[in-house]
Amino acid sequence: MTELYQQQRAMRAMRSAAMQRGVIAILDIGTSKIGCLVLRFDGPEQFQGGEGVGSLAGQSAFRVIGAATTRSRGVKFGEIDAMQETERAIRTAVQAAQKMANTRVDHVIATFSGANPRSYGLAGTVELHGDAVREDDIARVLASCELPPIGEGREVLHAQPINFALDHRTGMADPRGQIGNRLSVDMHVLTVDSNVVRNALYCIKRCDLEVAGMASSAYAAGISSLVEDEQELGAACIDMGGGSTGISIFMKKHMIFADSVRLGGDHVTSDISKGLQVPWATAERIKTFYGGVYATGMDDREQIEIGGESGDWEKDRRTVSRSELIGIMRPRVEEILEEVRDRLDAAGFSHLPSQQIVLTGGASQIPGLDGLAPKILGQQVRIGRPLRVQGLPQAATGAAFASAVGLCLFAAHPQDEWWDFDIPTDSYPARSLRWAMKWFKDNW
Repeated sequence: MTELYQQQRAMRAMRSAAMQRGVIAILDIGTSKIGCLVLRFDGPEQFQGGEGVGSLAGQSAFRVIGAATTRSRGVKFGEIDAMQETERAIRTAVQAAQKMANTRVDHVIATFSGANPRSYGLAGTVELHGDAVREDDIARVLASCELPPIGEGREVLHAQPINFALDHRTGMADPRGQIGNRLSVDMHVLTVDSNVVRNALYCIKRCDLEVAGMASSAYAAGISSLVEDEQELGAACIDMGGGSTGISIFMKKHMIFADSVRLGGDHVTSDISKGLQVPWATAERIKTFYGGVYATGMDDREQIEIGGESGDWEKDRRTVSRSELIGIMRPRVEEILEEVRDRLDAAGFSHLPSQQIVLTGGASQIPGLDGLAPKILGQQVRIGRPLRVQGLPQAATGAAFASAVGLCLFAAHPQDEWWDFDIPTDSYPARSLRWAMKWFKDNW
């Protein structure tokens, strides 16, 4: 645990150093695309005179000066499957974004969608003896949270305090400077498979880049797609990507639960490819131009030319009705939404005061999804797009870029996490000997 704590502290220090220099990159490693955004942090006064609509309040600390995407290679279910292929794709995206920004980037903040995330709720309490709450008191109360056995080969990706209580007062966002006798905290911890994280870190380092932070794409998508009221009252963000669907629940502007379903838009494409016996690229084109989940009487008569280059004239001139295509797509979309509903039910989402659900991500753009989703998930469902940020190209404002835009906001306004506080090492009684042995090995 202490190793990971030191790693995350080093990443935070690296990020603040990169932001002081003024330039940092955002890297979204997805199953269907790899996106890179280059951000410049030079304050709102530097670009107030720009044309067009400005950014929303709170997002004026930075602007996007470079953006590029490339087709993802070597990534399955949001996890790296072929290292060299993914490295080449990352290099392509980063170099194109650097060329547009006309500057070199050394530090990136990365996001990924797989790694089998699991959520835990922790609680801790310390005595204050009538003193004002200081920074080290926050560190002590966070260290007093007892982490349950998370299993071999798993690491903590996010560890965020979501609620503080001072004596009888609860619901406090920041108790520093207030006087009391007893400080309590509720903390949300998100763990992921460590090998997936290590593979991502290793792949980025092979591209001659330094990692200045990592985040779950479900968390990043929630930051950018949920409006302020939804984050405050309680809402779920469903990030429908290519290889997996991320789920995050927010309450009081904090993420309180995250999970993922290993199904996404690529599985719909795969069904079309197998059902119509066409290549993957043709299936993707047919899904994009003619796809849907609701068939009408008109769709029986609308014929879609499949096309092809096999050399067999009759096979290449085949047509299929749109209702047949919808008949292939709808069962898979329903399966994804039913899996999401099961995860939300297991998390106790029905007990929240507000039960707003926001669908985002590339696969959420399937026509008719806004009519099908309320029937499976509940009535309050809307399709969400990421918030507007300064300098973002028009091509990158769609739902497919929700996690990339969310990561920009995460970089500009990082939420307090466990590693932002100097945790005393004596809070690790079971691990202090192991930590001491490691220090001895490293230094002698």
